Amino acid sequence: MTALSLRALNRTLMHRQFLVERTDRSPLEVIGRLVALQAQEPNWAYVGLWSRIREFTPSALTVLLEERRVVRSSLLRSTQHLAASDDFRVLRPLLQPALDRTAGSSYFARNSTGLDAASLVTEGRGILAGGTLPRKELARRLAERHPGRDGRILAGEVEMRTPLVHGVATGAWGSWGTRSAVSVTPAEAWLGRPMGEATPDDAKELIRRYLAAFGPAGVKDVQAWCGLTRLGEVVAGMRDELRRYSGPDGEDLFDLADAEPSDPETPVPVRLLPAYDNALLAHADRTRIISDEDRKLVMPGQARVLPTLLVDGRVHGTWSFNSGTLRLAPFRPLRAADQAALEQEAHRLLRFVGGEAVSFSGPAA
Repeated sequence: MTALSLRALNRTLMHRQFLVERTDRSPLEVIGRLVALQAQEPNWAYVGLWSRIREFTPSALTVLLEERRVVRSSLLRSTQHLAASDDFRVLRPLLQPALDRTAGSSYFARNSTGLDAASLVTEGRGILAGGTLPRKELARRLAERHPGRDGRILAGEVEMRTPLVHGVATGAWGSWGTRSAVSVTPAEAWLGRPMGEATPDDAKELIRRYLAAFGPAGVKDVQAWCGLTRLGEVVAGMRDELRRYSGPDGEDLFDLADAEPSDPETPVPVRLLPAYDNALLAHADRTRIISDEDRKLVMPGQARVLPTLLVDGRVHGTWSFNSGTLRLAPFRPLRAADQAALEQEAHRLLRFVGGEAVSFSGPAA
């Protein structure tokens, strides 16, 4: 069995994420390749595509949202993602058990004690009546029907338990530091088609697509990425079609039969990734892209993942954009060539986000 080094895993991830060289593929193709694009904050998804696609402009993604070919909704790990509409119709039913598990967590359960989950969903969908409402209005009406309970949490539980799609403005490019009010619509009404029904083959296809974008990887990695459990049984049934490798610590890794690991010596340019970027969140063991020490700096609190800068394919610091200034904060001193490349990439991003200045803080200042 072939052993793969940490560097080989890093280079393979960089290649499959279009981070070695930007691609000429369309935004819809790239979102499909990544399966779904993390979209906690609207602008970050646009930066994620900018980092991967040549000549990307915000309008290219906004048009897809307006045409309903891409939707924003709760999906992988019960968090907000953008997905191609055709993919969403398959993925959401498959991932629903993970979303239901989140909806049953203590955060929601404390507020809905004594309420029947199915009845709450029926009630929420009845309020929407196949149309669109601001999430705040859905929350207000649910609170009216259930005095003493937090309507916002009730609305959030409804959104976890049944597929609701966010309106275009919610996921569109906008001013930094602000976000549009979220509006929600039943997915089948928004898409004009019914949702699919999950099948065992859907789980296998999800694993294939995950490996195409993030492999080679282990079962725990796939589960950490999507939120589903017991995928070891599914992978075991796919062994005849998958390659098997040994990871840096001797762990079992799997990949598509027709996929090859990348050359560990492949040069990787400096890259600036958005907050919550897929490349950082797609594995249980993230050491192929970030050290455990740096992970604490990039993910400093619950549900926070800061924007990062990559040097030689690995996280080397963070960045932020406030009041027109893009601030770079390397964790360690940079070589002169890397600092020059980082400044060049930062100025490219500055033009994209409409900023005015680039500054350094930390060891490279």
